[in-house]
Amino acid sequence: MADSSVKQRYAVIGAGWAGCAAAMELARAGHAVTVYEAARTLGGRARRVERESTVLDNGQHILLGAYTETLRLIKLAGRDPSELILTLPLQMRYPAGSDGMDFIAPRLPAPLHLAWALLRAKGLQGADKLALMRFSTAMRWMGWQLYNDCTVGELLQRFDQTDRLNRLMWHPLCLAALNTPPERASARVFINVLRDSLGASRRRASDMLIPKADLSALLPDAAARYVEQHGGAVRTGAKIAALHGLPDGRWRLDDADVFDGVIVATSSVQASSLLQGLHDARLDDVITKMQAFTPEAISTCYLQYDASVRLDLPFYALVDAPQKQHWGQFVFDRGQLDGNQAGLLAVVISASGPAAEQGHGPLAQAIAAQLAQVLQRPALAQPLWTQLITEKRATFACTPDLARPGNASGVPGLLLAGDYTASDDRTQDYPATIEAAVRSGVAAARAVTTDQAAKQT
Repeated sequence: MADSSVKQRYAVIGAGWAGCAAAMELARAGHAVTVYEAARTLGGRARRVERESTVLDNGQHILLGAYTETLRLIKLAGRDPSELILTLPLQMRYPAGSDGMDFIAPRLPAPLHLAWALLRAKGLQGADKLALMRFSTAMRWMGWQLYNDCTVGELLQRFDQTDRLNRLMWHPLCLAALNTPPERASARVFINVLRDSLGASRRRASDMLIPKADLSALLPDAAARYVEQHGGAVRTGAKIAALHGLPDGRWRLDDADVFDGVIVATSSVQASSLLQGLHDARLDDVITKMQAFTPEAISTCYLQYDASVRLDLPFYALVDAPQKQHWGQFVFDRGQLDGNQAGLLAVVISASGPAAEQGHGPLAQAIAAQLAQVLQRPALAQPLWTQLITEKRATFACTPDLARPGNASGVPGLLLAGDYTASDDRTQDYPATIEAAVRSGVAAARAVTTDQAAKQT
């Protein structure tokens, strides 16, 4: 029997969050890792970009305290999350006078923090609060598990959630977490997110974490340094066009480097193309699942104002009303996250396909008008400049009973990693989030080394 602890050579294709997580996990285990990234900037669909001489993100993100693997790897990379992330208690706060609500959890033990937040919430009537209590109690009784999937809309109707609660709480949370409208979104996956945040035994799991550093600096850049410090290599501007399985079970990338195992951590579209090039019938089912995904877009509109412009809170929820040209769902004050970005606001639109069809200029103008109206600050209608960034394939549509491939490709030594993969237990599946990508990368790294150990026995 061969020693499975022998140092092996592994390739990771793609340096998004899944690829970075996989590379770090392999490096931590003592293996030689080479990461190939086609772009020059690390982070994949959660990365920094430069616009108007300003470092921005390709999309404004909120993480959760439940993102345990992401936080673990940030620490493993030698970074202090408290310096990189603004931690806020669970909240859903709308601007005063916008017909919203003000819900914020105190720093009490779980689940008392939610009960107190609900008791003190403004903008919700008695019927709304009772509906929320009824839903939370039912989910706890069910163990936060839904074995027969349905849409989020159907789930909310089943538990008699009020129209106002749906509009101000459940629908925004569904869009933010799954990037899929409630009438099409998977209730099972939505409940998984609620279980790990609202239903967790630790209050901190429900905290909302807003990155202060740009997304590439948050982990991907540090992950690259970690890999290099452990004897690995990260090659940017290196697009892999083909994989070749060798008779001895190893893998060759393009026409050069040979590795004991490969983790494909690109988008599902790119991964499907690479796998098709192998012409291996064992991959047919995986490829079919990949090609069945429907993309969902996310748009972030940055609006720069005078540096004196500051919101009363780091972020607000917004009531989106497309019929009124109110497209924004959340607005973030970037100046409260980074002193170098004073006066910069970021407005997020999830599932933004219809909004993006308006075009950059009209959409940015509509968002500025929306901010001016709901924040009751007319000057916000005239930003100094705007930048709209739309990730057309930000996520997949997270629909009920969606067939997702796992980390195993079906071919030994070839693993998949990405936010689109499924866990071994479907009751643990996450939507396409940073945490889902990181978990997948870690799982793929552990699986590929297990594959290698099996080949050596």
